[in-house]
Amino acid sequence: MRVPVIADHAPSPPTARHRTAPPSAPSAVAAVRTALPAHRYTQKELTEPIGDLCLLPGADRAILRRLHASAGVRTRHLALPIERYGVLGDFGRSNDAWLAAGLELGEEALTGALREAGLGPADVDLLVFASITGVAAPSLDARLAGRMGLRPDVKRLPVFGLGCVAGAAGLARVHDYLRGHPDDTAVLLTVELCSLTLQRGDGARANLVAGALFGDGAAALVARGSGSGRGSGCTGSSGSGGTGGRADGPFVVATRSHLYPDTAQLLGWEIGAGGFRVVIDAGVPDIVRGHFGRHLRSFLAEHGLTVDDIGTWVCHPGGPRILSAVSETLGLPDDALDSSRRSLAAVGNMSSVSVLHILEGIRDRGRPEPGTWGLLLAMGPGFCSELVLLRW
Repeated sequence: MRVPVIADHAPSPPTARHRTAPPSAPSAVAAVRTALPAHRYTQKELTEPIGDLCLLPGADRAILRRLHASAGVRTRHLALPIERYGVLGDFGRSNDAWLAAGLELGEEALTGALREAGLGPADVDLLVFASITGVAAPSLDARLAGRMGLRPDVKRLPVFGLGCVAGAAGLARVHDYLRGHPDDTAVLLTVELCSLTLQRGDGARANLVAGALFGDGAAALVARGSGSGRGSGCTGSSGSGGTGGRADGPFVVATRSHLYPDTAQLLGWEIGAGGFRVVIDAGVPDIVRGHFGRHLRSFLAEHGLTVDDIGTWVCHPGGPRILSAVSETLGLPDDALDSSRRSLAAVGNMSSVSVLHILEGIRDRGRPEPGTWGLLLAMGPGFCSELVLLRW
């Protein structure tokens, strides 16, 4: 299917409200931690077993093998041992596995992030939880609240449906909250067990692409408002014994969301008896090339910046074609998206977890020079994009 030519709904340029709004007080990223399942495989180890799951006996595997070889993925972590996927059965059993593994990984990521920030569970004022690979009520965050000792009055916001964009959008909404609650601590938790959505006996190209690209994991990000004393490290009020969060940021300066008209069919799920059947249209990179760069440049211009001013890029690794499209449309240096390519190679595309995994890697390798501008960005179902302007 060809992508429609988008006639953006007027007004296309930023509105007067966007242009004249005073800059908001920044919130600070105090910690970010990723948790990965123990079941780690090389891409070559997964190709034939995934073929056994997705393809009928005797089917030609040439496309499957070509997709796996060109995905830019070297290793991935799966929620379950690969041999268990063939006996999962219906959606209910897959979702049960999502809940069980998601609780373990979510607790590991959240515990690690709070420890890094020098905080305890009782210090969390807002918990935003995002996942698009499973569902539960009570939601996973509610179950973790009691399990981990979060306060009974903790504010919670479980989010479903944002997909790959949820890591960026979740950070943006956390920032929005902290603007109005500058003394608070907010946490974004994402859990994506993409392997559990793989459709058995489905040789459609989208399912094969998903089987070649996606990995499993969880990530937690701790952010603090401008009145929380986060500039010099901050000790948790819970008596957790932490020494205070690192002061290397980054700070969140501004955010921007964008929905692209008439593109809802390009990315998402078809939900049926078998669970979540992935929709990935081949035209997504064309949207990036045709429209994404203009909106990104407009956003930067509102803050007196250009693409050349961005020293650190945190781009969701949707796949090699998406990364190439972003790089080409923005005219980026060859190495600008290396952090995204490293993440894709090491763990695959982990949906909303990926941008947090990339940000963690940047922090762990040594923070950028003070004053460096960064841009965290992702795209997802809608079709939509989210931009988060950062500064170290």
